Amino acid sequence: MVSIIIPSRNEMFLSKTVDDIFAKARGDFEVIVVLDEQDQPLIPRDRLIVLKKEGKPGMKSALIQGIKAARGEYIMKSDAHCMFGEGFDVTLSAECEYNWVVIPRRFSLEPSNWTIRDFRPTVDYEYIPFPYVADLVSVKTGGKWHSRTAERKDILIDENMTFQGSVWFVNKKYFWELGAFEPTTTGDDFLLESEELGNKSWLSGGKVMTNKKTWYAHLHKGNEYGRGYFLDKRPLKRQRVHHIDFWWNNRWEKATRKMEWLIDHFWPIPSYPDDWRDPKYEQRWKRENGLESLVKSEV
Repeated sequence: MVSIIIPSRNEMFLSKTVDDIFAKARGDFEVIVVLDEQDQPLIPRDRLIVLKKEGKPGMKSALIQGIKAARGEYIMKSDAHCMFGEGFDVTLSAECEYNWVVIPRRFSLEPSNWTIRDFRPTVDYEYIPFPYVADLVSVKTGGKWHSRTAERKDILIDENMTFQGSVWFVNKKYFWELGAFEPTTTGDDFLLESEELGNKSWLSGGKVMTNKKTWYAHLHKGNEYGRGYFLDKRPLKRQRVHHIDFWWNNRWEKATRKMEWLIDHFWPIPSYPDDWRDPKYEQRWKRENGLESLVKSEV
């Protein structure tokens, strides 16, 4: 069984996302919606479980609550504004090795008529951007790696350095073995779950894989649709500082590989200087962002 977890906080397309899953899934599945703060009406169905979020609002803790209720061998996280390819659940579960995190091919969703936006490019691969930049708020979980998409267009199931986080698929037992999200959070519960899950898999001997045999379309919300999970810049900055320090200084105790291994494995990577190992970049980054005081007081 595949358990599809949807954390939803004031999402305007939740019901359409749930409808689409029930229309497109072809295997044994269940949908678990975790309503964070606001109740939202959904058509009652067999295999649909609606939970009220426990505790304070938060993306990661909503996911954990849903996963604890899941009965499936596999779990799939989905944002509450996504459309899927027919039989996506069967395709993903058919080729998911135990220590893989799998991502379908990603398109962009046009919500007005629930179709794919053809004018936005397909996303098959993403990379971890070079982190030591002056503007911490501009640091992204992943950068779209279009050149890799073109170079490896004929490889249908392929290694991916990282991913956006709107949809991911994994064996539930493996997810718990990786430690879920507990060791690297800083009390800010809204972002970077994809970076954490992907890094944990790669650095402990697993893989992140893109399966191009199926797809989903994700809504690029922008200013028009807003965010269900609002990202305040202060905790966003704090958590990104924490993640950069945690991963790039190899602080995860379960790791069998170092971050340097992951960079070398995917080299060359957009945005990286050839001498990216030089400590001058981290030292300058700390000076420019005043991290001596920030790290002591907030991280």
